[in-house]
Amino acid sequence: MNINSIHAAVRAAVGIAVLSYAAAGCYLLQSAEGQMQLMSKRQPISRVISAAATPPALRTQLEAVASIREFASKQLALPDNGSYRSYADIGRPYVVWNVVAAPEFSVDPKEWCYPIVGCVAYRGYFVESRARKFAAKQRRRGLDVAVGGSAAYSTLGHFDDPILNTMVGWDDVELASIIFHELTHQLLYVANDASFNEALATTVEEEGVKRWLQAQGRDKDLAQHRLEQQRYLKVVELLGATRSKLRMIYASKQPVEEMRADKRKAFAELRAEFAALRDSWGGHAPYEAWFDQDINNAHLASVATYFVCVPGFERELRAVNGDLPAFYRRVRQLAKMPREARDDFVCGEHQG
Repeated sequence: MNINSIHAAVRAAVGIAVLSYAAAGCYLLQSAEGQMQLMSKRQPISRVISAAATPPALRTQLEAVASIREFASKQLALPDNGSYRSYADIGRPYVVWNVVAAPEFSVDPKEWCYPIVGCVAYRGYFVESRARKFAAKQRRRGLDVAVGGSAAYSTLGHFDDPILNTMVGWDDVELASIIFHELTHQLLYVANDASFNEALATTVEEEGVKRWLQAQGRDKDLAQHRLEQQRYLKVVELLGATRSKLRMIYASKQPVEEMRADKRKAFAELRAEFAALRDSWGGHAPYEAWFDQDINNAHLASVATYFVCVPGFERELRAVNGDLPAFYRRVRQLAKMPREARDDFVCGEHQG
């Protein structure tokens, strides 16, 4: 996947809690309304492709989606259902706006717990103003807050999720990435274990994109994809190192003002290190938009869960010689383990 697609995948999964908002009062109402509006706009992709009024660029994108969707089920053994076989134009640039919050002196995000998906470290809104209002409330409580729009969206297969107009500006590698990622969530999702879920989906996404490009003989695109992935992971590594540094600062029990000074210094160092990476790559790097704003604990927390366990899943895939159905069976067995043992096996000292 390329730089933008990985970032999109990171943001996309924050839509999965839409079915679980029944415990959240008026939050339920806005979520139900948004979901119903989205579903009501779906049209079969085949119908949109064949319609004379469909713009050529959109037709080309949806033809690519149809091909990617078939590859996902036939070659990657991902769910063969109605998801990503329809298209919806929702008339706005993002489908949901997501709020992540963390305490001033913690790199661990605040969680909200719901039925079905369990506890998640974000809250999503179909209306931007409502997300901003909720974010402002968290800031007044002294929390670090990040708000971001999500172009993609998933309901874990509880509805037939459509391809959205917010996604059709992506190239076909980005589209393949998000489809493979979200269908993996439909294959298996463990409540209350975001690190497991996201690392699994990221692993299958990456393996799927590699196989998809190889099947088309697109060696140059695969080489570019791998280069961009390497650069993305370099930035993720930098963010992770800063998160570790901050964790030590917050555990130091210094006076509050000293801790704030060290926090500012850590983020300043992060900016300087990121700028050096960006310059070494010719002036462009993943997460540039992040560094145009006031980054904080919440921004770091929103990325951390996606990558720490990936090496463990890659090890498990190698152990079955790349046989994806066998890999899925193994992962389902891991999902039945107690969380601490499971996460230790996949994410901890047993990696390698």
